[in-house]
Amino acid sequence: MAELNSTFTTTTKDRRTKQDFLASRTFFVLTVFPVLLIVIITVALFLRAQPILSEYPLTDLLLGEIWKPNQGLFGFRPFILGTIWVTTVGVILSVPASILTSIYLAEYAHARTRAIAKPILDLLAAIPPVVYGVWGLLAVVPFVDDVLAPLAEGRLDSISIFSVTQPTGFGILAGGIVLAVMIAPLIISVTFEVLSTVPNDLRHASLGVGATQWQTIRTVVLPQTLPGIIAAVVLGASRALGETIAVLMVVGNVPKVPTSIFDTAYPLPALIANNYGEMMSIPLYDAALLGAALVLLVVILIFNILSTLVLQRMLRRK
Repeated sequence: MAELNSTFTTTTKDRRTKQDFLASRTFFVLTVFPVLLIVIITVALFLRAQPILSEYPLTDLLLGEIWKPNQGLFGFRPFILGTIWVTTVGVILSVPASILTSIYLAEYAHARTRAIAKPILDLLAAIPPVVYGVWGLLAVVPFVDDVLAPLAEGRLDSISIFSVTQPTGFGILAGGIVLAVMIAPLIISVTFEVLSTVPNDLRHASLGVGATQWQTIRTVVLPQTLPGIIAAVVLGASRALGETIAVLMVVGNVPKVPTSIFDTAYPLPALIANNYGEMMSIPLYDAALLGAALVLLVVILIFNILSTLVLQRMLRRK
């Protein structure tokens, strides 16, 4: 009987060991798969863009300002700068309001208010980008053309980034406003969850020594959650960098280097979405568009890697 129990115990342990090994390997593969997917996508884009990379120096492609495929001119600089301009404007408009909203919901709002606000934020995050694009066409573009452009022309034109040449409403500011509204629910939701992780004991201790609620938030809550807030901003900015259809509908899509937020722009995602599948008879056109996709992917990867390094340094200092 003892031998049977011993055999049964050994068999059970072996089975559990095999199950644990299989589970660990499965989780390892699932963890590594996203990294492999990024590598595969990058390599595939590089191979498809290789014809134009071998035909023109990389510096000529990245720094060239003229985009005339019929003449063999493929300058990516207007598209790269257009992407950066629109994303920067969207992040600048969205981040302060989103963080303040998150602080209100996490620290000040009544539970009933949070119960109403959270589903609304989730709904806003789930709205298709094309709906935001249509809203931008119907509301944001006329608002920029009729209100913001005349205001800048009358009072802020001395500042270069607010200079107005031929206002139409379509441009970087309209695209930035649409992007700000699109990424705000994501930043608010993530920041709210990060703020909610701070133990209430820390808040009570700060309030117990006479600090006001705002002093508690500023000196206790925010320092504890700063890396998480930065991560939320990075997520929002990453989405803004790759947003296509909504920005495409309001940004103007003119391939020139912008100098003002009222200028039209042509972001890289809009270039790819507008032109891929068309005019493929032009030599190197397909390779140029896939090269644009490769540039966009590299820009997003660099942005996320730098953000990760900053977060790690902040965590080490804590």
